[in-house]
Parts: sequence; C-alpha cells; structure tokens
Amino acid sequence: MKGRRLAAALLATALLALAGCSSTGPDTETDAGPDTGSPTGSPTGRPDTGRPRTDRPETGPPRGGTPSPERTTAPPGDGKRAGPWRPRPGTRWQWQLDGRVDTGVDVPVYDIDGFENEARTVAELHARGRKVICYINAGAWESFRPDSSAFPASVLGRNNGWDGEKWLDIRRLDVLRPIMADRIEMCRKKGFDAVEPDLTEGYRNNTGFPLTAAHQLAFNRMIARLAHDRGLSVGLKNDLEQIPELVADFDFAVNEQCAEHDECESLRPFVEGGKAVFHVEYELETGDFCREAGQLGLSSMRKRLGLDAWRKPC
Repeated sequence: MKGRRLAAALLATALLALAGCSSTGPDTETDAGPDTGSPTGSPTGRPDTGRPRTDRPETGPPRGGTPSPERTTAPPGDGKRAGPWRPRPGTRWQWQLDGRVDTGVDVPVYDIDGFENEARTVAELHARGRKVICYINAGAWESFRPDSSAFPASVLGRNNGWDGEKWLDIRRLDVLRPIMADRIEMCRKKGFDAVEPDLTEGYRNNTGFPLTAAHQLAFNRMIARLAHDRGLSVGLKNDLEQIPELVADFDFAVNEQCAEHDECESLRPFVEGGKAVFHVEYELETGDFCREAGQLGLSSMRKRLGLDAWRKPC
C-alpha cells in the first residue's frame, strides 16, 4: 500500500516532532521546518490518523472572502440542491490531515479530516473563498472514531497494518450504508463541499474477506450516491484499475504516488472528463514528477507522510 511500505521508515516518521507551519502567499510552500529532501511524519498523540490512508495492494505484510455560491448544504429531497461541485483539472489544493489546520494557504481547495475539524473551521475556509473536502475512512474500521461502536464485529476483518484499524467487509452494504450515510451527513452538516472516502480498494488487499472487483464497484458507487444525495461532491481515492468503470460516478480523483509507481497515465480519464486529479508524492522531489504531472493536467504537490501543513507544490 502506498505510503505504508517500509516499517522502518514509518517508525522513524513517528518519532519526528511536528514543527510549526505558515504560508500566506499564492502557491508557496507551507513549511514546518527546512526541507531536508525527505518527507517526515508528525505524531499527534492519536492513533496514526494524520498519516495517509492509502490502499495500494499489499506485496507483503500490510503497511499502512465570501462563501462560494456553488456550495450547498441543503438536505436531500428538498428540491433546492445545486449540482455537485466539480473541480477542474489543474486546480491547486492543500491536503492536511494532521494538526490544527493552517487556513492561510492561498489555494482554492482544502482537504481536511471530517471528524477532527468543526463547522467553524470549514466556515473560516469558506470565508477565504476556499472549497473544503471532508476526509473520511470508508474501507476500514477505526477504533478511535466516535462512531466505532456502530460497526458490528461481523464486518470487521484483518488489521490493515495500522493500530486500531481493521478492514471492512464491503459486501455488507446493508450494514455499512447507514453508517457511511451518517458519516457523510456529518460532513454535510459541517458545511463541507465534498467527500474524500479513503481505502476504497480493499478488494486488492488481504482483508480477511473474499472480496471481488464487483464488490468494490458496488461499494464505491454506494458511497458516491450517498454523497450526491446530500449535495456533496465525491472523489475517487486511488483504485486506479477501476477508473474506467467509476469515472462517471465521481467528481474528481485523489491519488498518492502515481509518479513513483509509473501509474499517472491511468488517471487521464478524469482529466479528459474535465475533473481534477488531486495528486501527491512523498518520496520524489518535485523536479522528478512535476513536468509529467503538468503535462497530464494533474494538481500535484509534494507532502510529508504525516500530512501536516507542509507542502511543496509543482
């Protein structure tokens, strides 16, 4: 799984302290310290929730101003909901899942943790003219989330390599639909514009369940419908092999390390459909991937594994 391959690297990452961060200029680096040439994580005292939740198939033991007029928080069925927001290719973004959100980065799109940020943070970003994406984990149970008791033991599979997390049996749409609906409704109530559901590629991992590509397609489409029913946009996280089948169901894509693994071409259907691909690399220098990313129309930057405020955009 991307971002989770080397246990030693992640252990070192977990021992590094989070430093301060600031950025106010357009498309400038938000820096928690000097860039030493390799991304670093930043422990926060919570179980790894600030690190990327990536779902690359396992090859060994698992590793881990004014509000935008386009936004709507209207509940389903009221007849007043606008169409989902659809970011265009090349849209600049910030992805921060760890630490207090730095709202001063001058980019039009933010992607932040849905549980750990309140409506006031979303409202502050909207006041600065930003769109805000709500990160949730869709494919794995997390013991540290406030709704963890809603998941019956029957849908909990193998540990996915991260403390307090287990793969979900995505075949059980009857069980998972209301739980995921509640999570996405939380995003709507907080004023988010979109949802980033993570771990949507479980069928390619050792989950403890006999999952197939068809199960994954059904689950991912269910998540997309739940978001759209609530007036929210939704992004496809990784799951590159199923892009041809899913590109019509999703409004943008989020990808980790496609350049490092020579997979970026797989994301072309999103760009050709006029939909943004929000892309990060952790190990490569910007000089190693920005040219290709720009040619493909990706919204690319380098991030540290901890996904704190630091960024180095293309």
